[in-house]
Amino acid sequence: MSKILHIDASVRAAINPNPNHNSISKNIASRLISSWKKQLSIDEYIYRDVGMNPPPFITQDWIDAVFTPENKRTQAQCDVLSISDQLIAEVSSSDIILISSPMYNYGMPAQLKAWFDQIIRINKTFDFDLARGDFPLQPLLSGKILIIITSSGEFGFEKDGIRHNMNHLVPHLRTLSKYLGVEKIYEIASEYQEFGDERHIKSLENAFQKAEKLVAELSASYTENQYNMNP
Repeated sequence: MSKILHIDASVRAAINPNPNHNSISKNIASRLISSWKKQLSIDEYIYRDVGMNPPPFITQDWIDAVFTPENKRTQAQCDVLSISDQLIAEVSSSDIILISSPMYNYGMPAQLKAWFDQIIRINKTFDFDLARGDFPLQPLLSGKILIIITSSGEFGFEKDGIRHNMNHLVPHLRTLSKYLGVEKIYEIASEYQEFGDERHIKSLENAFQKAEKLVAELSASYTENQYNMNP
């Protein structure tokens, strides 16, 4: 039914000797995948923990290789782009992308940005044509679903929230998602971690419940689509 690409961006492990150090975003994502496996089949599941095993940052050599025509690249240039090619292939083959990420300094972890930088690449995930006027970049991928799971120490990052203007994580993910071919986005958030009070406990539990509810909704939608296709 689905090909899922699961990206975790927290530098923390899901389970640690001190439970207070467990990654919240990874555990919510794990709950969602576990629920998915109970309700829906997964044709292919690709997992990358970019928080603990980040892709390399792009370099001048990387850029030189990207802008060298494929038939003129040296073996060294092909080697520089090999990781990028693999990551792009994983995105291209998936129809559902799950990204879990903590908010670090009000934005995404550098490791997750490095993953995006390896993927958003001319003639691979977008093309460029000045004939389009002020919007020359056009995504080449389409038809994908993105599930964003985030955790934050503070709260009020939602639209009209008291820290809305400080949220540089989810808006950035939404902006970049079009170059992954995303056409539908679902969001799950856990907040108040630094406060460690009842609000955090409630927010975390709501996030777990929302993850399970989302899977149930997607499962129902899939069942309905299958029925309409085979009445």
